[in-house]
Amino acid sequence: MTDEVGRTQDAGFQIGVSKTLPYPAEQVWEFLTDDDGVALWLGAGAELSPEKGAPYRTDEGTEGEVRSYRPPDRVRVTYRPAAWDHDTTVQVAIRAAGEKTMLRFHQEWLADAEERGRQREHWRAVMAAVEEGLAASGSDAS
Repeated sequence: MTDEVGRTQDAGFQIGVSKTLPYPAEQVWEFLTDDDGVALWLGAGAELSPEKGAPYRTDEGTEGEVRSYRPPDRVRVTYRPAAWDHDTTVQVAIRAAGEKTMLRFHQEWLADAEERGRQREHWRAVMAAVEEGLAASGSDAS
């Protein structure tokens, strides 16, 4: 029996991971879009341009292109790891909530429920790495 959790009619299988972080939105945006932040969520070696259609490639061979780049709100890219035979779409979005920020990673067009499960764990690990990176950047969360 196929697990249909996370399957949509319009975007295939998808996964979203979100968390409210104790940092202002401007700080979270700056972190996510600098070289170290991009390496955490997209992959080491990726250089992300704000130009629509700009390609990127990570050191591990994940490649794609920028679909939209809307500071300080969201980045949307296509995403295809080297071992995959299909593109997916990844969106990173933030929303200010006072002095806190809601961060969300969303991926759609996943091949099946199994790939969705693997990517859920991937994005949870990315979220933890982003939290650690923000904390290490010398910011006071209070």
